[in-house]
Amino acid sequence: MAEKDRLGRRGEAVAADWLEARGYEIVARNWRCASGELDLIARLGRVTAFVEVKTRSSVAFGHPFEAITGEKAARLRRLAAEWCRAHGPVRGET
Repeated sequence: MAEKDRLGRRGEAVAADWLEARGYEIVARNWRCASGELDLIARLGRVTAFVEVKTRSSVAFGHPFEAITGEKAARLRRLAAEWCRAHGPVRGET
């Protein structure tokens, strides 16, 4: 596995740990469909969060937030909608 992939997996693990420490349940990791991939899907009560993880070893090439362009955000919204269609309504705590 390339170092970049290892860094990305570490970042996803840290993000998942952070969410779980705040009470979220990790519903899926690296969910894939024909349109792409969602890094993490987490649930807290009736809230489902679709989490894009951007891990950098430094900000020398820009802050991770800079990697989320308008086009990328639109793609993530489409993927989240696709996941919802595939899995139906989330039933959780109220």
